[in-house]
Amino acid sequence: MLAVVIVRPKEDFRDTYGNIEFMKIPISWLKDFVDITVPVEDLAHQLTMAGLEVAAIETIGGWKNCFVGHLEKVENHPNADRLTLCTVDTGNGTQQVVCGAPNVSAGQKIAFAMVGAELIDARTGNPKILKSAKIRGIVSEGMVCSEKELGLGEYHEGIVVLPEDAPVGVALSDYLGDQVIDFEVTPNRPDWLSVLGIAYEVAALTGASVHEPEI
Repeated sequence: MLAVVIVRPKEDFRDTYGNIEFMKIPISWLKDFVDITVPVEDLAHQLTMAGLEVAAIETIGGWKNCFVGHLEKVENHPNADRLTLCTVDTGNGTQQVVCGAPNVSAGQKIAFAMVGAELIDARTGNPKILKSAKIRGIVSEGMVCSEKELGLGEYHEGIVVLPEDAPVGVALSDYLGDQVIDFEVTPNRPDWLSVLGIAYEVAALTGASVHEPEI
């Protein structure tokens, strides 16, 4: 499963005037400010009991057979003007895939799905298992992924290009996976409308240390 969203009705938490602010905090970002040693679900429960309502926890990731890859070579497809042949370093060998995205170029770090990966079909929006395929006479053993195919967004006209320092061969879930907490902040606590403010609340509940950013 690519993503799991746990939702509670937002209208249940509105005050008399309907005033409420929503704050999304990625756990990976929150950890830059405070040490978190308990499961996210337990932390969410503690924060809710302290008055900082958690409306949802979204888990991003869960991709199987998907890795950080490196595009070693990009060549024109011999039988199609708009397709390219990509040689991908997977960290455990190389794979040749056919790609139709216009923004591929050699040297990029990319999100690579091996045969057997579960992705989102960009045309139908439904889950699909990636299979080996012959495209215009060339066998393609995998896929260089777009945001939509990974369930990260709606963009699918081009591939996801990762930062240059992305480690080749690392599982994509370990590199891009995250959990996002959706908070409902009441008007009397504007200090909760920042990552640092949430970090102080976590520290107060768990006894952890806050790491203030250098100014």
